[in-house]
Amino acid sequence: MGLRKSCNRQAQALALKKIIKRCSSFGKNNDSGLPNDVPKGHFVVYIGESRSRYIVPISCLDHPTFQHLLQRSEEEFGFNHDMGIIIPCQEVDFLSCFSVSA
Repeated sequence: MGLRKSCNRQAQALALKKIIKRCSSFGKNNDSGLPNDVPKGHFVVYIGESRSRYIVPISCLDHPTFQHLLQRSEEEFGFNHDMGIIIPCQEVDFLSCFSVSA
C-alpha cells in the first residue's frame, strides 16, 4: 500500500511539473506561446466556478494549504487536460490564504 501511495505522488508530481511548465515562465521565450504576463518563478491557476485567473509564485507549492487545494483539484478535475491548474474553492477563500496577482 505504501508503494502505491508513492507511485501516486510521483505521478501527481510529474503531472504538476508538466502543467506548471506549460503555465509558467520556465524556458520562456517570445515564440513559446506562453502568456507574457507570467513572471519567472510563477505559474497560473484558475479559481472557483468563474475560473478567475491568478498568477501564483512557485513558492506556494510548499504551503500546506496549497498542497491540500492541489489534492482537491486532482480529485475533482485531474491534471491531464490542456488548461492550467483549476483550484476548486471560492475565490474569496483563496485570496484570504494567499497574496497573489490577478
